[in-house]
Amino acid sequence: MRPFFSLLFVCSLVTNTVLAQTSWIRINQLGYLPNSTKVAVLVSKEWPTISSFDVCEALTDKVVWSSKSVKTYGAYAAFKSGFRLNFSAFKKTGAYYLRAAGVRSPNFRIANNVYDGTADFVLKYMRQQRSGYNPFLKDSCHRQDGYIIYHPDSTKNGTFMDASGGWHDASDYLQYVTTSANATYQLLFAYQQNPQSFGDKHDAAGHPRPNGIPDVLDEAKWGLDWLVKMNPEKEVMYNQLADDRDHAGMRLPNKDFIVYNPNWGLGRPVYRVTGQLQGLFKYKNRTTGVASTAGKYASAFALGSQVLAKYYPTFAENLLQKAKEAYEYGKRFPGVCQTAPGRAPYFYEEDNYVDDMELAAAQLAQTTTAGATLWKEAAAFGRQEPSTPWMGADTAKHYQWYPFVNLGHYWLSKHTNATQAEFRQFMKLGIDKVKARGENNPFLNGVPFIWCSNNLTVGILTQLHLYRNLTQDGQYEEIEAAMRDWLFGCNPWGTSMICGLPEGGDWPNDPHSAFTHMYNYRIDGGLIDGPIYGSIFGKLIGITLYSPDEYADFQSKLVVYHDDYGDYSTNEPTMDGTASLSYILSAYQKEGQSYVKNGFQEPQGAWVRMDTTQKQVYLTFTGHEFGEGNLSVLDALKQHNVKASFFLTGDFLRNPTFKPAIKRMLQEGHYVGMHSDKHLLYCDWGKRDSLLITQAQFEKDLRGNFAELAKLGLQPAQASVFMPPYEWYNAATNDWASHLGLTLVNFTAGTGTNADYTWPELPNYRTSQQLYDRLMNAEKTSANGLNGAIVLIHSGTDPRRTDKFYTLLPQLLKDLKAKGYRFGRF
Repeated sequence: MRPFFSLLFVCSLVTNTVLAQTSWIRINQLGYLPNSTKVAVLVSKEWPTISSFDVCEALTDKVVWSSKSVKTYGAYAAFKSGFRLNFSAFKKTGAYYLRAAGVRSPNFRIANNVYDGTADFVLKYMRQQRSGYNPFLKDSCHRQDGYIIYHPDSTKNGTFMDASGGWHDASDYLQYVTTSANATYQLLFAYQQNPQSFGDKHDAAGHPRPNGIPDVLDEAKWGLDWLVKMNPEKEVMYNQLADDRDHAGMRLPNKDFIVYNPNWGLGRPVYRVTGQLQGLFKYKNRTTGVASTAGKYASAFALGSQVLAKYYPTFAENLLQKAKEAYEYGKRFPGVCQTAPGRAPYFYEEDNYVDDMELAAAQLAQTTTAGATLWKEAAAFGRQEPSTPWMGADTAKHYQWYPFVNLGHYWLSKHTNATQAEFRQFMKLGIDKVKARGENNPFLNGVPFIWCSNNLTVGILTQLHLYRNLTQDGQYEEIEAAMRDWLFGCNPWGTSMICGLPEGGDWPNDPHSAFTHMYNYRIDGGLIDGPIYGSIFGKLIGITLYSPDEYADFQSKLVVYHDDYGDYSTNEPTMDGTASLSYILSAYQKEGQSYVKNGFQEPQGAWVRMDTTQKQVYLTFTGHEFGEGNLSVLDALKQHNVKASFFLTGDFLRNPTFKPAIKRMLQEGHYVGMHSDKHLLYCDWGKRDSLLITQAQFEKDLRGNFAELAKLGLQPAQASVFMPPYEWYNAATNDWASHLGLTLVNFTAGTGTNADYTWPELPNYRTSQQLYDRLMNAEKTSANGLNGAIVLIHSGTDPRRTDKFYTLLPQLLKDLKAKGYRFGRF
């Protein structure tokens, strides 16, 4: 759990004070798209009377909208009452909080860009899960995999095959085709549906340098390369690498010490697909065939052949052939191929395969000349399972009905033939079952709280979104929003279920992972297992909570969640669950509109370059204690008819000397925004993630800064772009700013003019001519010149600097105009 915003609205009335201590408002911490359904949930240990609520502006505390759209619910989980507060009709962008019956929600944003970057964010966890070579650790691991077991030819058992690569399944280091093939398909599907939502910042090895291929496809290719190794030839498939002998203590994958066989070194067993029961020790699985595994191979290979053809044409041709062979193998040997248990009774108890074969046939139908036949076969498989059996059920075995969403139904619903209406009805059937099961609780959550319940939540959320897009049927928009918001904090615990998202929010801080527990490495992007029935939790083996339960007030006999590394049942991230987020996050990003098209947002979250396709420069000026050049700067801008952006501290705004310049800035059409009130240093210069202020101090300071702008008649929406003091910040302060409705910007690296504050005695001193030459050199040598560049100039500097760069502004404007540049403002 991470500290977030105060949930209580202090009130002088004793009754309301008592109420506030026992009531909470849960919201989507990431925020809301302006036109989306927006519903918060107030839960209480009491029975408050709530008939209305207010939307308040985060920066000013002003009530900007009120509503009586309140729906009341009875007892659920740890609460006596719940209330759905619907503010969907409020669409104004900005940062707000809700207030009802003396209770205040956390701050949240309404903006078109709230989902921007989230689909790429979850890829961080996928790269961190890589086996063979791990780019996060910059080291190799499990390079001795693996040694064959369960081969029909007993002489080949114990022989080596190259099975290195792929992804570790979760916080243990087992690897399964079951989950890896599904994860690979999900990544490919997300890109195919929403390509514009993905960027290219990493190469194929996962290093932070672009390679001309979207990162999501680099990750999918990593998965496909391993699947090809695990299916080396026709009708030869492997299903599993390692087993639960791996569970011998936490360690990083490159420090693995588990020896399965003294003759194998650190090599691990590779389980051959046989269609028969497997399990080396006491426990056995219930395998009946090969189709569940063969179908997953086939669908991943078939979609890979389509999506990767542009980048890897020969590889794509090979994938298509392997897809055909895998599909035919599955038809010959129907049934499920479950993973194998080791010394413990846990394994993936998959009991369905027709969904895998349906998806394989539907995907192949789009890539081969035998399309008509394959569509018919897909429909035949699909009719055997109209809805995924977990939907509407109270419980299920571990991964019993997998994958958790049937994308074969989607393709048959989209296909323009007689199956379209039928399979849309099947999609609707599953949705109706989940809806009916959740309609009596304030979160509308009808997902059974079995192991990996969050994966099921993502599954039904994906189905809801695909169904809405296919049919334009809006009747399920509120349940879709409820499932979406559940993942980001609108749940009994008020926590996001995705590690690190949003940065300043409440999210799993102590997940079941060696990376975090032993080395304090973050595992950003990982989707944790999620809440589990109290009845299941009490029966699990080997769970111990190591820290006081910060969510104790929200636990119940019905359902529990613990942010504690000792709880592997609710707080362990999973690779396949994380991959499944890629579609829905990229879809919501697509529904919004990026703040900057073709711009660049650096890792801490600030925009440091605007649209690089436009020959436009953004001149920015900051002001705090010095401002002797204000009027000459404004004169130069006016002479050249250029608009610029001024970021001013509260101290600057209060200084009587600067009043004439401030008046001109506004009158002459320049942007005037915040630069903090007291020019605070937010974080350590040497260790950027070490904060020097609290969130309360940060918010108080910015409120003071805006209070001065408000005196000039500015509204929050007119001053929503913020340049931080010292131009120094981190991801946490960026997130804090976003929850006040502010967007961080900073100067473009390499432009150099930001050093115009230096004086001769400083080691980084540069003359104005040196700074000018550096800027012009950047214009000549950078790939995009100064397109979209944010150029920072100080309109006042320490008196010890007598060589003022701002005196060169008239020449700079003239030279840039001569090169064809225009000038933008925020």
